[in-house]
Amino acid sequence: MSLVEINFDGIVGPSHNYAGLSLGNLAATAHAGDVSYPRAAALQGLEKMRGNMALGLAQGFFVPVPRPNADWLEAIAVDAVAGRALLATGWSASSMWTANAATVSPAPDTADGRCHLSVANLVTMPHRSHEWPDTLRQLQLAFANERHFAVHGPVPPCFGDEGAANHMRLSSAHGAAGLEVFVYGRAGGPFPARQHEQASRVIARRHGLDPERVLFIEQSPEAIAAGAFHNDVVAVANERVLFCHEQAFADPASAYAAIRQRFPEVEVVEVPTSAVSLAEAVRSYLFNAQLVTLPAGEQALVIPGEAWESPEVRAWLDAMIASNGPIRRIIPVDVRQSMANGGGPACLRLRVVADPATIDTRFLLDGPKAEILAKIIETHWPEQVDPADLGRENLAISVRKARGALLDALGLAELA
Repeated sequence: MSLVEINFDGIVGPSHNYAGLSLGNLAATAHAGDVSYPRAAALQGLEKMRGNMALGLAQGFFVPVPRPNADWLEAIAVDAVAGRALLATGWSASSMWTANAATVSPAPDTADGRCHLSVANLVTMPHRSHEWPDTLRQLQLAFANERHFAVHGPVPPCFGDEGAANHMRLSSAHGAAGLEVFVYGRAGGPFPARQHEQASRVIARRHGLDPERVLFIEQSPEAIAAGAFHNDVVAVANERVLFCHEQAFADPASAYAAIRQRFPEVEVVEVPTSAVSLAEAVRSYLFNAQLVTLPAGEQALVIPGEAWESPEVRAWLDAMIASNGPIRRIIPVDVRQSMANGGGPACLRLRVVADPATIDTRFLLDGPKAEILAKIIETHWPEQVDPADLGRENLAISVRKARGALLDALGLAELA
């Protein structure tokens, strides 16, 4: 069996809007009330996927979940008195950020030799808390081969779990046994810590991970207070490389020592605060990037255009490349619609190490399928959405029709 890393991106949904529902996500709240552009957003995401395929990387995708969620809106008794913020929770397109879809442990790490996936419960934010049943349905379809996959339901909601955005993996190669690093937060400060330590420990146990090849590290409270609502806003790992900000972890020296003890081959690439401030790291989403291994073996960093345009970040990246470190290429991409709602390139993808032959092909992208997706998006996705339009029946009809056209084209009637 040939194991490779496959990035599963979320197709940006037709209800993509800027309602500013995510407390602690500075970009999302800064753009609250702005007009969004779902068609442009989805095409930007698709172009990023095509770019990764052109690099020789395997690419999958997930489809938008049903919106508006009428059952959710009924359950919370939304009416004219409830207010627009509660109404908007049923229209959120945040499932596009599949880094929050699940936590994934590849087969080489698990006791039963299968790839384990636990769908995230996302209970901290109301607008995301009702995503998981529809996300779980997709995971169960895409990874239905029980010889190779085990798909788990959510961690009980008393423990907040935000998925792979708070999980990193270090290994000599994607297909080799690795060290899984779970990053959790603690309550305090102006914003909530979304990843509970016990949620991470539950996942490690249910996935059958070797306790000697697992670490639980606390995220820096300063980073959370600065807007790093998930660990992937300040740190990302790929194979032997850990790329992080100096203020990513509560106790950086202890974190690095623990990682080196269990995985001595690690190469820590730390960006000092003196070069890139924590505020600029969060604003530019330098670390919310895709750190990938190209077919020739070199590592590349796929970053948002906002990071490339930042003088601080650009200067540090140029110096890093000149120093001949482990990250050899920088690839800027345009995901501005996602960025304005609080998610960079890393938010849009879930990393799965598996044999592509064991996955439902309807969820795997190739050139012809990308063309089909582009035509459907160009034809059916709304050009723009004003938050004031949420709740209007004509928009609901348009959004449902767009998703239906996508499912029909992909042969995914089970998700209708």
